[in-house]
Amino acid sequence: MKRIGLLLAVGAGLMGTAAVGQTAAAGGGGVPVAAPPAVAGDGGLTVWAKGVPPAGVTRVGFGDFTVFLSHRDGNGRVEVHQTTADLMVVQSGGATLVTGGEVVDPVQTGPNEIGGSAIKGGVSRVLAVGDVVEIPPGVPHQYFIEKGGQITYLLVKVPKK
Repeated sequence: MKRIGLLLAVGAGLMGTAAVGQTAAAGGGGVPVAAPPAVAGDGGLTVWAKGVPPAGVTRVGFGDFTVFLSHRDGNGRVEVHQTTADLMVVQSGGATLVTGGEVVDPVQTGPNEIGGSAIKGGVSRVLAVGDVVEIPPGVPHQYFIEKGGQITYLLVKVPKK
């Protein structure tokens, strides 16, 4: 329950904020994670003022989950996270998200991470500002950005229990 409350507080606090041009590495295998900054007497509260993570980092660890501010201005490769779910809140722009189906040309990209060139038989959804999406562990997904477009979103990586 504590995790859910923090996720909702972080997501709600960043809804409608200005986009920032930061990019998070997909999968995050081996990428250092910054600890949330502590302020004496604040009860452990972490604030990303105007949607910008503390100290300009793009990835911050919160106990057993990690929060990113992710920006894409081009199509992505297929991603499959075998041990984490993605929870995203679209901040600006938009994209088409294809999920499910079968990964074409699968390749191991990191521990518990699979990439690919395309998805065969997936379902397409158009994402817009304010949309909240949960992608369960093991579900192939790929983002498509219109030419000249972009998407910025808050991304929370939640480990499978």
